[in-house]
Amino acid sequence: MGELELISLLRTTTLVTRFVLLILLVFSVWSWGIILSKALLLRKIGKETELFWRIFRKGQSLSEIALATETLRFTPLVPITNSGAEVKPGVNPTKLQRKLNRTASAQMTELEKRMTFLATTASVAPFVGLFGTVWGVMTSFAGLANANVATLRAVAPGIADALIATAFGLFAAIPAVIAYNHFVHQIRNLGGEMDDLQVEILAMLEKES
Repeated sequence: MGELELISLLRTTTLVTRFVLLILLVFSVWSWGIILSKALLLRKIGKETELFWRIFRKGQSLSEIALATETLRFTPLVPITNSGAEVKPGVNPTKLQRKLNRTASAQMTELEKRMTFLATTASVAPFVGLFGTVWGVMTSFAGLANANVATLRAVAPGIADALIATAFGLFAAIPAVIAYNHFVHQIRNLGGEMDDLQVEILAMLEKES
């Protein structure tokens, strides 16, 4: 289908179909904004996380590591390190672990922001498109019932009007599904690194005490 054919098809859509397409357009634009911003953020986090671990392996104390990594603004490992560096010597290990866990949980919550919308788009958009399709098919056959002659030419425009809603629904949902699964995988990996860091910090503080 050429560009001009698609435009002409959109012009012939019913009011309900246009409303459905508008909803899907909002879902698509918003989800693409989240996808691009989240991809850029996770890319920066990945680079800084690699640099953080190189600094961490060379550090002799948490205070030294915290000072060396203060310019890293995106990786969630820095706040956890700072949380451990703020602890005074002799603090109960259980309290320290709780503090580190709270910091890590806050960082995970920050990483997972706006992921719910991607999941919602992935699950809801196809059904919104399906609603437009079902409505279009119903309208098409209702018009066919009132026609004097039942031909394919009479029903084809209505069917095309209906199916375009499904196509737009899939167009909105597929990128959201792919991006959501990819981001979840990356965030889980970061969660594992945060767990590893907590173990390293506890071991380091135990040696210092």
